[in-house]
Amino acid sequence: MSITTLPAPAQLALVRLGQRLRAHRVQRAWTLAEMAQRLMCSPTTVRALEAGKPGTSLGLMLHALWLFGEADSLDTVAPAPAALAANRRVRRQAGRAAPGVLTESERDF
Repeated sequence: MSITTLPAPAQLALVRLGQRLRAHRVQRAWTLAEMAQRLMCSPTTVRALEAGKPGTSLGLMLHALWLFGEADSLDTVAPAPAALAANRRVRRQAGRAAPGVLTESERDF
């Protein structure tokens, strides 16, 4: 997947996240090789992560955030809806498909 195939806001968010990861690495005076060793990947993969390439693993991203003590920051990325957080059943409106689910009329095969 190329970064240019993402919507512009998503592309920018990935680039900014990569820049923040690089800033954390530089602040600790870790080289790319040292960071790669800690993440158990290649320096090329660390470069891709810091560049905000969308093809890098989410697991690797989380591992990098964990190394910097920032793994908990993901809780604010997509907080659970209030009803779900309150352990209540969330119902959708009758006749509407759940978000992200194709209806029969939308299928093209």
